[in-house]
Amino acid sequence: MSLVDLDALDNFVDRNPKPNIGVIGAGRLGICFALLADRAGYNVMVSDIRESYVEKLNNGEISTNEPLVAGFLRDSNIKATTSNREVIEQSHIIYTFVSTPSTSDGNYDVRAVDSVVKDFEGVVDKIFVVGCTTNPGDCERFQKKLDGVKVFYNPEFIAQGSIINGLQYADMVLCGGDYQAHDEYDLILRLYQDIQMTKVNFHSMSLTSAELTKIALNCYLTMKISYANQVGEVLTKFGTEEEIDSVLDAIGADSRVGSKYLGYGYGFGGPCLPRDNRAFAHAA
Repeated sequence: MSLVDLDALDNFVDRNPKPNIGVIGAGRLGICFALLADRAGYNVMVSDIRESYVEKLNNGEISTNEPLVAGFLRDSNIKATTSNREVIEQSHIIYTFVSTPSTSDGNYDVRAVDSVVKDFEGVVDKIFVVGCTTNPGDCERFQKKLDGVKVFYNPEFIAQGSIINGLQYADMVLCGGDYQAHDEYDLILRLYQDIQMTKVNFHSMSLTSAELTKIALNCYLTMKISYANQVGEVLTKFGTEEEIDSVLDAIGADSRVGSKYLGYGYGFGGPCLPRDNRAFAHAA
């Protein structure tokens, strides 16, 4: 459920020009988000710690297997730098997609985000949006450190190899932040309305609840994958393995279940699902 008054958003858009967008951490996800914002008519500046990568971005060059990215970059007006501070000073809304690797106990290592937070020292009247996965409670901690900056948690639900498509056709946009920050929510929602090819399904809540929602949702997806495989194994033991797809199609046809991620085959994997399961267990 959105806290944003959608009927009043058009009036808000008329009163406010498109803000400058900054992206700190222009890796696989960050550059895709930045390119879509650029194509939507926003002035976009990105930063990355890799000097050679930044130089290539400024020359319109990128080595990637993500569809559409190379062509979008060649046609873009994006500016790239190695300075996070420059991005912060030149932008109104600053997203970060820096790496948050897993620790041995299943937690997320957010030291790279802490480093970005330090780059905001002395800055006010900015919107800082954390787009990488964090632990429940981390964004509240960031907010306490950043007096005068509004912090939001806005993770993406995408799969590598289809990031552009995943951002343009997202089932849901999750955004955690201050319930009183209506204008800031409007700006974030407006950005997604400009990026997406479908109607935005915007869900706003507190910072910590949003952090929990992100990892809990991925835990549910892993449960569906594991359940489908379990059903398939049972059918195989009964000698009806040729009907696995028919059985799962019937189960998924129930609207309470749904057919997505309900297929027999490989177990869950990838860069997000196993880590989010460990992180949710650690938080719980």
